[in-house]
Amino acid sequence: MPASLRFLGIDPGLRATGWGVIDVSGSRLVHVANGTITSNDRLSVAERLVEIERGLISVVEAHAPDAAAVEQAFVARDPSAALKLGQARAVALLVPARSGIPVAEYAPNHIKKSVVGAGHAGKAQIRMMVELLLPGSRAASEHAADALAIAICHAHSGGANERIAAALLRAEAARA
Repeated sequence: MPASLRFLGIDPGLRATGWGVIDVSGSRLVHVANGTITSNDRLSVAERLVEIERGLISVVEAHAPDAAAVEQAFVARDPSAALKLGQARAVALLVPARSGIPVAEYAPNHIKKSVVGAGHAGKAQIRMMVELLLPGSRAASEHAADALAIAICHAHSGGANERIAAALLRAEAARA
């Protein structure tokens, strides 16, 4: 039986950051845990980012993932909302990276296509497929379901992102 890897998926948001942890052994996916980190909207943005950071640090310490994946930001119509999402994404990227955990990023449509088979799937479809792919799991929120979908997407990638990044670095070095 192949060695098991533990993946952390993170669905960043300033109000609610979803997280999901799965174990992967070959093609077998096993739900470990999931949850949502919420921030107090009465606090400053800086204080809310600290709340998210503390929550993610606790998740990383409790579950010791081998790799993490974060959803890429989609283009928002509201520049202020896009900026706040970007700040939450920065925390979501920073916490695992500081722990020495490799972090991958996936576009929302890629995640949906990987989990549901359609790049424009709705929240209910994502949640249903997550629960089908991870028997016995119950996502704590739609954010947690999205985070589990991100972890599943990373498991399905089979390390393709790392291989592509390494190939690009080799090609760049060869040109220099």
